[in-house]
Amino acid sequence: MRLPEEKLMDSNTNLLQEKIAKFTKADELAATGLYPYFRVLESDQDTEVIINGKKVLMFGSNSYLGLTNHPAIKAQTIDAVNKYGSGCAGSRFLNGTLDIHIELEEKLAEFVGKEAALVFSTGFQVNSGVIPALLGRHDYLILDEFDHASILEGSRLSFAKTLKFQHNNMESLEKVLKTCHPDKVKLIVVDGIFSMDGDIANLPEIVALAEKYSATIMVDDAHSLGVIGEGGRGISSHFNLTDKIHLIGGTFSKSLASIGGFVASDKKTIDFLKHHARTLIFSASISPASTASVLAALEILKNEPERIDQLWENSNFALAELNRMGFDTGTSRTPIIPIYVRDEAKTFMLSKMLFDEGIFVNPVTSPGVRSEDSLIRFSLMATHTRAQIEIALEKIYTISKKLSII
Repeated sequence: MRLPEEKLMDSNTNLLQEKIAKFTKADELAATGLYPYFRVLESDQDTEVIINGKKVLMFGSNSYLGLTNHPAIKAQTIDAVNKYGSGCAGSRFLNGTLDIHIELEEKLAEFVGKEAALVFSTGFQVNSGVIPALLGRHDYLILDEFDHASILEGSRLSFAKTLKFQHNNMESLEKVLKTCHPDKVKLIVVDGIFSMDGDIANLPEIVALAEKYSATIMVDDAHSLGVIGEGGRGISSHFNLTDKIHLIGGTFSKSLASIGGFVASDKKTIDFLKHHARTLIFSASISPASTASVLAALEILKNEPERIDQLWENSNFALAELNRMGFDTGTSRTPIIPIYVRDEAKTFMLSKMLFDEGIFVNPVTSPGVRSEDSLIRFSLMATHTRAQIEIALEKIYTISKKLSII
């Protein structure tokens, strides 16, 4: 005889299965041959990769400086594994802090122009840990509507009141600030370079409004570190506003050729986060290999500034050509170039047809962007050759004409 609790458990399980069964979009795309996600790479992350034994040109990577296979980074990473092993077997808070973690934090703080820094295991953990640690029930969290998902996740974990303003719209931001109680903490969090649209946060005006309404600013430099600013120091450096930005966050999985993340600020704020950010305290620390990779990438960034120059040369060329061809690239002026299709089915078709022609790009649809803003995310690397870019652009143009996108 079955107990009532067992029957209830079966009922709940069935309800969950019913909910899961309603998700059919992936199967539907797979049935048409248009499913574009979880493609398996069989090579390093370079301008050319191998998928299913086939060489394709990579224009979907976040490795903006092309450092993921740099021999100096690989050598330093191997040395770290030989010395420290494969993992730390604990959180930074307890037994998982290595001397190279401290070295990396010191170098990151110096690099972005802050007193101190704190390294997390992923960039996602930075935003989902820092935001709820800093804000309480009576505080305000103010977000650009196009902020990264990790920032939105941080807002969900926070007890603060979350308010959003229209993307890069300063009138909208001021309206939001006016609704906040003047004596409560107000934290404005924005991306430096927005990950899908490729445009840059209007930091000078955000700073002016923050000072007017006594708000604090946190910038996520995930896509701007190594890309913009003096020597790749990010959006705050680009606008010469580092002293006006209280917190600078970032990730290592883009220009710095590894995985992990950090936040930099004054020493008191970093010390507070060491003892309150739950994603740091209750997660295993970043691996020795990843830490060493970032240390090596920072040195290359300092010693090879020509990589940034080449990245921008490639980006400006590609953007100018796409605009000449008649594509809608929005307001991007960075190595992230959105090619707006504004039709979900055609977005998937364009991605598939390009892949068949040897070009890897990322199709982005809802919830990555608004449903009416589906796009191809075309991203440049410093190591792309002019010939590779020209081949990709010619195929994008030809196939887009066939699909009546332009």
